[in-house]
Amino acid sequence: MTHDHDLVLRPTPAQVSAALNPPPGRNGGDLVVETLAGLGATTVFGLPGQHALGMFDALRRSDLRYIGLRVENNAGFAADAYGRMTGEAAPLLLSTGPGALTSLPALQEAAAASAPVLAISSQIPTAGLGGGRHGYLHELPDQAASFRGVVKSVHTVRTQSQIPSAIEAAWKSALTAPHGPVWVEIPQDVLLAETSIPVVTGGDAFPDELPPRPELTALAAHLLSHAARPAIIAGGGVVRADASGKLKQLAERLHAPVVTTPGGKGAFPWKHPLSLQSWIEDRYTTDFLQDADVLLVVGSGLGELSSNYHTFKPRGRVVQIEADLGKLESNHPALGIHADARLALQALLETITERQDPAAPERVRTVLAKVAERIAAQELTLEQQVLASVRRALPADSPSFWDMTILAYWAWSAFDAKGPNHLHSAQGAGGLGYGFPAALGAAVADPTRPVLAVSGDGGALYSIAELATARQYDLNVTWLIVDDGGYGILREYMTDAFGEATATATVTELTRPDHVALAESFGVPGVRTTPQTLEADLAKALSEPGPSVVVLPAVLRMFAPTHLG
Repeated sequence: MTHDHDLVLRPTPAQVSAALNPPPGRNGGDLVVETLAGLGATTVFGLPGQHALGMFDALRRSDLRYIGLRVENNAGFAADAYGRMTGEAAPLLLSTGPGALTSLPALQEAAAASAPVLAISSQIPTAGLGGGRHGYLHELPDQAASFRGVVKSVHTVRTQSQIPSAIEAAWKSALTAPHGPVWVEIPQDVLLAETSIPVVTGGDAFPDELPPRPELTALAAHLLSHAARPAIIAGGGVVRADASGKLKQLAERLHAPVVTTPGGKGAFPWKHPLSLQSWIEDRYTTDFLQDADVLLVVGSGLGELSSNYHTFKPRGRVVQIEADLGKLESNHPALGIHADARLALQALLETITERQDPAAPERVRTVLAKVAERIAAQELTLEQQVLASVRRALPADSPSFWDMTILAYWAWSAFDAKGPNHLHSAQGAGGLGYGFPAALGAAVADPTRPVLAVSGDGGALYSIAELATARQYDLNVTWLIVDDGGYGILREYMTDAFGEATATATVTELTRPDHVALAESFGVPGVRTTPQTLEADLAKALSEPGPSVVVLPAVLRMFAPTHLG
């Protein structure tokens, strides 16, 4: 009796010949790049270092495109965005010790946002592994320990024959829902040693699926079909799973209003009659969701931002679809369905009974009107004008990448992304410096569309060196820098908590460069704009190929929070 798992593909005569006669001059680094190419990778990001030279030398013998950044953290952000835009695992090549550790904030953001990044780092020579304190350059007692609490999986290679399998396992881990960053480390001597291992010719690039349990989706469908006031919260898991179309179908069949989290921006059409948009940090929206008798949460753990800073207290039944097992019921009791959002929504579509609720759009309009009235009472005309100018200037199909800055916090709630996978920010981990290098990664992924990056002047200095990268590769990114002379949101926080004297001392105020002159010194055109000319200046910069910088001197304010009682 023959079983499917007993069947193996027989090598062709050409494959046998190639295996018996591998080309000379290859090393362990070649096994790395051959495996990546065999899995389908076309582009790698990174920064070279002494221990990693075997990998970087092998790149010249491959067809992989290399994008080199100036700081490892920024290379990680670029890989993060490339993974978000393409849905592919984005290879990130790094060196040992300081080079590896500098990527940690980017990998934390990738983990929080479920971005598939395949980080491959060198290690000290094999003889130094195990914490023996031999005094190698960049030596750490246990380098992998620094990453275990951040990435999905860690893979340590000790011999060349382990390289293809370790990278393949890491690749599948990165792309199995929930997507996320993974870590592979390979000793310097393993990368440099000549190899007689045959050329890697392929790999299993198909991740494991995560379907829902049928008894759970049957119960969820029953609850939703018979709900009097159903509502839906759509998180980043909907975007990562490419499930926006299925979400729209489900909402329309149930007549259920939908609000998107900051990570779920664009998962539901902004102007749809059932769209509560993204005003999830608003008490009117929070009250509406609390009143739902059945609340479907898709691809969100209902964390701090998505629960209006944990003031959200649902009174009805919660159904939570989440690919990250640790997030199921982590904040609220629910019917927890551990599954990829796309597969779970498809199962619900096949099972639910369509319900009618002609009053649902009117309830949505009422909530949005109350939100608009609340914002209008705060005299925030400048902020709304700036955000509207950015939206009008940015082509509808262009992606945007936002740093942790006041304008980004406005965008989480008030910006129409015009589609799924169009708006990205660092709200997952909350680190500074994300916007510009991430936009560079997106421009590498799709050079046919202009990409917008948005930073404050404080966050901009984290990644200013990447203007050289933008110019070197002629990447189609326009960088909007809102210059308010300091860490604007921290200034507001400190003023609220301790008074203006503390906030405007040496803590939040910054001496900053002339960003236009600095951009031009890199050969990148720059312009200083005003709120009145922003739309025209930004549209012009976005319409011209290559990198550009637009600087807006302006002090913006946040709308008042609703979670403080």
